[in-house]
Amino acid sequence: MDENLLNDVVAAALAAGADAAEAVGAERRALSIGVRNGALEEVEREESRDLGLRVFIGQRQASVSGSDVSAEARAKLVDRCVAMARLAPEDPYASLADPDRLARGALRDLDLYDPAEPAPEALEAKARIAEAAARAVDKVTNSDGGSASWSTGQWRMVTSAGFSGLHRASAFSLGASAIAGDEGGMETGYDGRSVRWQSDLPEPDAIGTEAGRRAAGRLGARKIASTTAPVIFENRLAASLLGPLIGAIAGPSIARGTSFLKDRLGQPVFAKGVSVTDDPHRARGLGSSPFDDEGVANGPVSLIQDGVLTTWLLNTASARQLGLATTGHASRGLAGPPGVGPSNLTLQPGTRTQAQLMADAGAGLLVTSMFGPSLNGNTGDWSVGCSGFWFEGGEIAYPVSEITVAGNLIDIYARLIPGADLEIRGSSNAPSVLIDALAIAGL
Repeated sequence: MDENLLNDVVAAALAAGADAAEAVGAERRALSIGVRNGALEEVEREESRDLGLRVFIGQRQASVSGSDVSAEARAKLVDRCVAMARLAPEDPYASLADPDRLARGALRDLDLYDPAEPAPEALEAKARIAEAAARAVDKVTNSDGGSASWSTGQWRMVTSAGFSGLHRASAFSLGASAIAGDEGGMETGYDGRSVRWQSDLPEPDAIGTEAGRRAAGRLGARKIASTTAPVIFENRLAASLLGPLIGAIAGPSIARGTSFLKDRLGQPVFAKGVSVTDDPHRARGLGSSPFDDEGVANGPVSLIQDGVLTTWLLNTASARQLGLATTGHASRGLAGPPGVGPSNLTLQPGTRTQAQLMADAGAGLLVTSMFGPSLNGNTGDWSVGCSGFWFEGGEIAYPVSEITVAGNLIDIYARLIPGADLEIRGSSNAPSVLIDALAIAGL
């Protein structure tokens, strides 16, 4: 969206009585192709252009958004937003980011934008290849489809404090889902990847083959008796354990006193040697951005360093509430005040492969699928439904399903051992991790 248009919106808001304002413009184009059983099933095309405005009158704030960016619609949007701010309750922490914290000068090029726009026929061909490869795997009896997609978008922010920044990125995705079956029942398996540059996508037949392999490998899954045993979470989903960590160190949670880690800043949370980093400047990263969603300069940070919790995640409002400075972790959409979120979150790898973790544990559960997590944010009590494989003597014995693992995250984090098989697949990544004993609810 044109920078001059956003400057005009900000100026109009100030002229209408706002003390400060920020305008955000977002544009997106996307194409998605889906196939199933060798036939074209779905084609979706999206083109959107949206405008968001947040204004401040004293300690009152309001925000609105819309998809009509004509001059008449912009004028109505400004009037409505300012009128809403006059009626809003006072918030002593509401304001734009401090000018001295804003990203200034030339913004870092993070290599997030691939200008190539694939033809629909090319996406369809990749989806077909991926699905055909999945269906070709032994014991795969059906398909939930193959898909390929492309999107490109840009996000531009202008504020009355003098910030103007543009963030542009592309995304290419490919996936396949297979259904395997035998006399004992049916199981599903999925594989997929999303990347910034088309050239970084795996070959479609590799995606499909892995989907089929994961489905067929689940056949014959058993239920197991409830027990306490070592649990390994495979690298594809181990980063899910970091989600509650982010919620627990988010500034708003700390300010409300609703975090199970609210008294742990500067103290060991993980075992010595464990590190968790957040890097918004990773080249081609799915969570990368040259500035946060308040225009604040951001950069790499160690959230957990040698096991110790080093920082909260803060935006401007939560930082002021806690008497601290923003850490550049503001996250927002077109409307509403900013929240808090990470960028490229990584649990740094250890030295042992998944096979070595299994050998160390001897017997236990390898989790390859998780669903329905439950968390008490105040205490850290956590449970999740899962399926995977039981291993004995350090070797896979048989698939298992319909089980739940549970524990307290303070205890889990303190005993978590990261493996060596870190693979960057998304914006939150981890190697396989071993917890030496967790409650497993089965039969």
